Amino acid sequence: MYRESRFRSEPENEYITPVNITLAVINVAVFFIMSILERAFGNQYLYQYGAMFPPAVLGGQWYRLITSSFIHFDIAHLFNNMLLFITLGSYLERAFGKIRYIIFFFSAAVLSSLASMFHMIYSKDLAFSAGASGIVFGMIGALLYMVIRNKGRFQNLTIRRFMIMILLSLYFGFVTAGVDNAAHVGGLCAGFLLGILLYRKEKAQKHH
Repeated sequence: MYRESRFRSEPENEYITPVNITLAVINVAVFFIMSILERAFGNQYLYQYGAMFPPAVLGGQWYRLITSSFIHFDIAHLFNNMLLFITLGSYLERAFGKIRYIIFFFSAAVLSSLASMFHMIYSKDLAFSAGASGIVFGMIGALLYMVIRNKGRFQNLTIRRFMIMILLSLYFGFVTAGVDNAAHVGGLCAGFLLGILLYRKEKAQKHH
């Protein structure tokens, strides 16, 4: 008699999952299409293509809460986000399934953008915000919950590794100029809550 978790039969470090890789490809495609259409990134350009800007959102352009997650300022911004996006998102898609992962993605996009918007309004420091990092932090939050839910380990992820990742990510965000830390913290909290709502722990399979 032995017990085998469903995830153990899956190869580790399998980062190519259909929904997640499609979303990453869309991010890359949007960046290069925008680069072709407009060589120089500027505030008006970001606004035109859907960056999050509180007055515009409150004026009825709620789609910006989502479209802003597909816009990146430069190639380094895109690369850094997509590297974590592809890596972490693959874990979530396998754990959630395709439909729940899509729900997670758009929920994390909206909630992290809302956190950014309300912080800007509260601080009276309005700016254009864009990038998938709010979703990436949402992924970190969801995976943190899943690691805790599985008693400190989920697949090859451990609580220690995750706490180090969170602390370093937040630290570099706060010491780097121009980073939307409200979206990061909001995404992290939103992801943890979404993990609670969407994750269903797999029961071990028993064989006789």
